[in-house]
Amino acid sequence: MTEAKESKQPRPTPPVRVITASSCAAAVPTRPRTTRTAANDAGSSRGSWASVGAVALGAFVVVMTETMPVGLLPQIAQGLDVSLGLAGLMVLVPGLGAAVSAPLFFLGSGRFNRRSVILVLGVTVLVSNAAVAVAPNFALVLVARLLLGATIGAFWTVVSPVGPRLVGPANGTRAITIIAAGISGGTVVGLPAGQFLGELFGWRLAFATAAAATLLVVVAQAILLPSIPPDGGTHMRDLVETVSHRAVQFGMAAGAVVFIGQFAAWTYITPFLTDYTHLSSGAITLLFVIYGCGGIVGSLLAGALFRRGVIASFIGSTVVVSALVIGLALSGTTAWLAVLLLTLWGLVWGIVNPSTLVWLLDAAPENQEAVSALNVTNLQVALAIGSALGAILVSTTTLPTVFLTAGFTILAAAVVAGVASQLVTLRRRR
Repeated sequence: MTEAKESKQPRPTPPVRVITASSCAAAVPTRPRTTRTAANDAGSSRGSWASVGAVALGAFVVVMTETMPVGLLPQIAQGLDVSLGLAGLMVLVPGLGAAVSAPLFFLGSGRFNRRSVILVLGVTVLVSNAAVAVAPNFALVLVARLLLGATIGAFWTVVSPVGPRLVGPANGTRAITIIAAGISGGTVVGLPAGQFLGELFGWRLAFATAAAATLLVVVAQAILLPSIPPDGGTHMRDLVETVSHRAVQFGMAAGAVVFIGQFAAWTYITPFLTDYTHLSSGAITLLFVIYGCGGIVGSLLAGALFRRGVIASFIGSTVVVSALVIGLALSGTTAWLAVLLLTLWGLVWGIVNPSTLVWLLDAAPENQEAVSALNVTNLQVALAIGSALGAILVSTTTLPTVFLTAGFTILAAAVVAGVASQLVTLRRRR
């Protein structure tokens, strides 16, 4: 039996473009529904495009804040007198917050003006960064990161359709590209920026700088964003219908397993490169930039691969990432080889990451917003579990063991996808 036979006749849906972040992906319609907004009145005026830029800056700040602690974990652990494994909770806790907030926001946000929502979310990112910068103890740090997690889940739920609505359907694709640039920029800048500022001024000033940058973005958004009325209601039945599809269930399972493996290793990449590869902080910062740029290239290549088969693309890229992570665990003491493996890891992860969402979109095209909310929850829970697994292993074993475990976990995701390829059929992607 195939999924095509199980599911209801889907309602017509617009084509989508996938945009990725470090830990999640979002899909936005390239031909959104016609809704009366300020953009429909103003067309593609300069002010409308400036407002799109303001949304892109918001995406940049959110992703930068999410990824920045990865490069600072050793400093934070030392500064707050906690173990490295406990410091890794800074990555785990936001995932839990985002996992809970995404579906709740999907169900409860139908009547709120999107301009107000975006501004409030920006303020919460600011508060989170400022609280971490001055926190006297690790407990307050975790509370601040939990607030960030709730913001992330809501942000990825609301931001998807905003760009095209600001400039109208005819210019929707260009608006999406600009917002995607903000997301990609945050992915590339966040981790190395944290590493660089932490080395120069300390981890607290790194978060204070992020708070100042967020304040500037919120002010720009308050000036540039027009009123963005809500675009219809959301219902629990949409979530229930979506998750009932067998292809969605397999896609969520495969995505969860691969994210568990990815973030069990990635959370502790900085101490691994420091302690086992013996790279300098400057070299690590440069390597993180290369990793992020590789992810951007991979995501650009992913579209062509998905047209040949989303599940097959997921399987192939997941097997490669597994081999790279295992290879890093076994040969990470050789600097040039570790640099090569990490560069390729970033490139191929740029394919794995969006494939988890595209799989779900093709499995349930009639409920794309519900799919996006479910995907955020699923992957953020997996991210949290992966970070927790890494924390347990780093506290009880060695860093190479963490990476070996992560690599074989990622390989298990390919096995799940292989089973799915025999049991379900996704709609053909154009």
